[in-house]
Amino acid sequence: MTISSVPMSPERIEAKFTRSDGSYCFARWGRPIVPVIFGIQEQTLEVFKGAIEAIVSLAGHNIAETDPELGANLMIFFMADWAELLDTPKLGEMIPDLPNLVSRLQTADANQYRSFRFDDDGAIQACFVFLRMDKVLADLPADSLALAQMAQVILLWSEQAFARVSPLGLLADGKTTVLKPTIAQLIQAAYDPIMPVSADDPSHALRLYARVAMST
Repeated sequence: MTISSVPMSPERIEAKFTRSDGSYCFARWGRPIVPVIFGIQEQTLEVFKGAIEAIVSLAGHNIAETDPELGANLMIFFMADWAELLDTPKLGEMIPDLPNLVSRLQTADANQYRSFRFDDDGAIQACFVFLRMDKVLADLPADSLALAQMAQVILLWSEQAFARVSPLGLLADGKTTVLKPTIAQLIQAAYDPIMPVSADDPSHALRLYARVAMST
């Protein structure tokens, strides 16, 4: 899909953070991001590191060497089969009811899953990303996969936010994949220092829209 620079309407912004049960649920990171990635080769690892740095820089946020509570707070796991999660040391301590989750992912034939933790203010405290490398994900260029994943963890989006429309687009050359300007603007607006780290009132979407409108 090619890039459009037309700003999102307030309704479209609200939809990006409205869950399937109708509730509005927004959160951004409240602490520096400390990433660790498992299960990929060094070359792909460097691509993911670059995507992490790019999205965090876009948001005006920070990356750190260690998290004082968790050590690492953004953990990305690559695997060939969901059953591998059951053999991952100590993962069951971090993901509640892990066997049931694995069963649900297998039944749904899912290829990705994200689990967030939140602090007392409702800000993102940690995120666990699980990627089962089926043919769909394996066929994606590494830079596109990395950029899309980071776009989806820098904020708590609706589970439907990118189910049909990718956060990425193509430049005019038809080859170069980048973050869509509308999504980039929304991320920047969400990390405005005067904006809350979390919100459950849809009026928050109007505040995001106002900041996006000022930046265009």
